[in-house]
Amino acid sequence: MQRIRVLVVEDSIVFRELLVQNLSKDPAIQVVGTARDPFEARDKILEYKPDVMTLDVELPRMSGIEFLRKLMPQYPLRVVVISSLSDKVFDAMQAGAVDFVAKPSVSNRSQLEEFIKNELLVKIKIASTAKIGSIKKKVLVQTENHLSVQNNGLIVAIGASTGGTEAILEVVKGYGTDIPGIVVVQHMPPGFTAMYAKRVNDICRIQVKEAETGDRVLPGQMLIAPGGDRHMQLVKVNGSYQVECKRGPKVNGHCPSVDVLFDSVAKVAGNKAVGIILTGMGGDGAKGLLAMRKAGARTIGQDESTCVVYGMPKVAYDLGAVEHQEKLSDIAGRTYALLNKMR
Repeated sequence: MQRIRVLVVEDSIVFRELLVQNLSKDPAIQVVGTARDPFEARDKILEYKPDVMTLDVELPRMSGIEFLRKLMPQYPLRVVVISSLSDKVFDAMQAGAVDFVAKPSVSNRSQLEEFIKNELLVKIKIASTAKIGSIKKKVLVQTENHLSVQNNGLIVAIGASTGGTEAILEVVKGYGTDIPGIVVVQHMPPGFTAMYAKRVNDICRIQVKEAETGDRVLPGQMLIAPGGDRHMQLVKVNGSYQVECKRGPKVNGHCPSVDVLFDSVAKVAGNKAVGIILTGMGGDGAKGLLAMRKAGARTIGQDESTCVVYGMPKVAYDLGAVEHQEKLSDIAGRTYALLNKMR
């Protein structure tokens, strides 16, 4: 099997060497070069033509984000960003990065090695399969969709992974304040979900927050499951939808898990729900979406042509869980069309 050619861009000598040493232990990886800053990285990209580049956000001479903005339109490349806890990572995703990981402390060597083995290596392998293309400047278009039926008891559930931060944003830009309450699981490291919720909240018409146990699911509002060690489930209390965020083991390798959310929506909301599965590697959410459809919910899957990674939506489609397969730009409109058929 051909190895994945990786370029490591990192200004810290210690961290850079640790990355190279530990990535090189994997037989599927070939570290073809390293760079200390974007200017050196530019030359190494042309020289080595890597399959995947790991990129620190904070770099000398030019930030990693500015480098991405300049690089991607001219030389599309699969990039995994390594970032400290900062909302700058979402600027990197918007600029064309495939995925990101949270940068660990460099003081504990064993923790660093675990991070590289269990997180970064996985992201690199997923990124190597991701679809990339020329980055086009996006114009914020908020589609005028309207709900013509009463909102009573309706709910929208969304699940996504690799490429999902931008995909979710693209979908909810098309939702107005009349949209039923939305619950979301996006695979993301701890700490980043609150920043992502604020970012989406500032851009879209709906209200968005990181979920907490007891939060009510209200029209015109989206609740995003917190990253870390808690699953989010839908519950009904005194006739109203709420969420519970409880600690639990990983499901399908993830916590929070899309399947856990979708299963709870199937049980609690039944035929009053719309389930949406977006871009991502693996099969998390596929069985849950099937449970939703069997319970009478309407379901949507992102199509292959617009997915960064056509994994989760494909598994769901193959299981028969997807009722409507749509391009990313058409999912908001399809959501309203389905909701308007519900009573």
